[in-house]
Amino acid sequence: MTLSSVEAADIENNEQFSSCVYGFARQHNPTHEIPEEEMPPTVAYAMIQDELAMDGKPCLNLASFVTTYMEEEAIKLMTENMTKNFIDYEEYPATIDIHNRCVNMIARLFNAPFTENEEALGCSTIGSSEAIILSVLAMKRRWQQKRKAANLSTDSPNLVMGANVQVCWEKAVNYLEIEAKYVYCTEDCLVLDPKKAVELCDENTIGICLILGSTYNGEYEDVKAVNELLEKKCADTNGAVDIPIHVDAASGGFVAPFINPELEWDFRLPRVVSINVSGHKYGLVFAGVGWAIWRSKEYLPQNLIFTINYLGAEQNSFTLNFSKGSSQVIAQYYVLIRLGKSGFRAIMRNLQSYSDYLGDILEKSVFKVVSKRNGEGLPLVAFKLKEKKHYDEFDIANKLREKGWIVPAYTCPPSAESINILRVVVREDFSKSRCNLFLKDIAAVVKYLETLEKSSLKVIRTHTMSAKDRWGLVKNVFKIKAAHKISTHGIC
Repeated sequence: MTLSSVEAADIENNEQFSSCVYGFARQHNPTHEIPEEEMPPTVAYAMIQDELAMDGKPCLNLASFVTTYMEEEAIKLMTENMTKNFIDYEEYPATIDIHNRCVNMIARLFNAPFTENEEALGCSTIGSSEAIILSVLAMKRRWQQKRKAANLSTDSPNLVMGANVQVCWEKAVNYLEIEAKYVYCTEDCLVLDPKKAVELCDENTIGICLILGSTYNGEYEDVKAVNELLEKKCADTNGAVDIPIHVDAASGGFVAPFINPELEWDFRLPRVVSINVSGHKYGLVFAGVGWAIWRSKEYLPQNLIFTINYLGAEQNSFTLNFSKGSSQVIAQYYVLIRLGKSGFRAIMRNLQSYSDYLGDILEKSVFKVVSKRNGEGLPLVAFKLKEKKHYDEFDIANKLREKGWIVPAYTCPPSAESINILRVVVREDFSKSRCNLFLKDIAAVVKYLETLEKSSLKVIRTHTMSAKDRWGLVKNVFKIKAAHKISTHGIC
């Protein structure tokens, strides 16, 4: 008896769908086109999960500032609210109220000059990149308005910042057509020099960017010194020059207030008009939330805020995107009220103690620590080899990866790019026992590399290209006009 083509097809399909997960997967996972036929959910899950198994473990990713641990209750809240579109204010009024509470709490954490019951001015964002672009746009528009009112040209806005800025700042000035004026680092100073920064300012300067926690070595830039120098410079011009400060507190905004509360970097300084912070870094929320806060309405031009009513009620919008999930905002509120100031203080002090402990042990070996300790910077350890060896920091990073640890090795900013650095970010889930395991593994890596002769060191070195040539490639990708920053791996 022979089977018809229809019967044969039915048998084939039944065989396919009745097989076990790996019996079903006859071909490679689809890569270019949507498959013609559907597949069981268990098969789709297994196929994707198997591929994701090749990723590193987030808890061993010591390169990232991004939160990799949250409590089960927070995860439950996020899961239960994944279907809510944050922008639908009318449909989800409680979510919007929670958002506004977060803005109020964070603004007051940064000492914004609001009265007890006054509503603060700010918004949630996908991360600090969006918050920075919005803040730079506000500074540019305010500068333009003042220049137009005085019948002055608005053709050449510039922004002063250190050459150690994260790439999101280069995106901001590139996308918004603003000239970047860089304060270059030196081998002895890897952050912005206040005096050099203010000297670069002129009548076309829309603002100065200062970083509370450099991505290179975790150091806090001296916002207070820049504020004092700007006050004098602006006073000397009889009002002709009025230059504000924006503080990029992406990493340090939830650290400094609890570790070093006396440090003046925020709205206590009169020239600080806006601050961004990443909720998904030391704000202890999974990736996908940042915050932009302004001193007052004066510094956020109203023509940047859009009013819409087609979602059921009149609402204001100041974002680069429109729709986004509500889960991260709700999770931020959970963390703020769950921990309170005492909880944040305990966690951040704990992280600082681990950071100091790790730095102390590393310095007793072949390494020199180049990051700050005792709360003068972020809870991280940036370190380099004390002396030149036949292996370098990139070789150490590669060998650590073989043990599961993801530790970035990178060159320092322009004018200091001869320095190679390794960096370990101490996050909430970096326990003392995990710290000791890391120290054991890095000691083993160094011991292994020490035993190798230079000629037998066969480690793939992605850094052999010169810094200049490597930056040339980055320029071609992003089409950035000025080559001022070195592309590095895993340091955001």
